[in-house]
Amino acid sequence: MARYRTKNMDDAPLRPAAPDAHWKSLQQGDRVSVRLAPGYETAGRVDAVTADHTAVWVDLDGGRGRTLLHCSDGVEIFPHTN
Repeated sequence: MARYRTKNMDDAPLRPAAPDAHWKSLQQGDRVSVRLAPGYETAGRVDAVTADHTAVWVDLDGGRGRTLLHCSDGVEIFPHTN
C-alpha cells in the first residue's frame, strides 16, 4: 500500500492533449525538423503516426535512434523545408 497519496486526485482536471494543426498533416516517411528545446533542433523522418495524430515516432538523423514524441511533451515538429 502506498503510504503517501495525493488527496482528491479525482477532482483534478485532466489537461486535454491536442496536436498543432501541422501535426495532422504528418505522414509516414515525411522529413521533419524537431525542436526539442529552445536552441536544440534536429531532423529526422516520420516512422509512424497514431490515428489521432497526438503521438509521432521519429527516426532521428545521425544514428541517434527512434524516439516517440507526444503533443503534450512541449516539442515542436515541422515539415522539413528544403
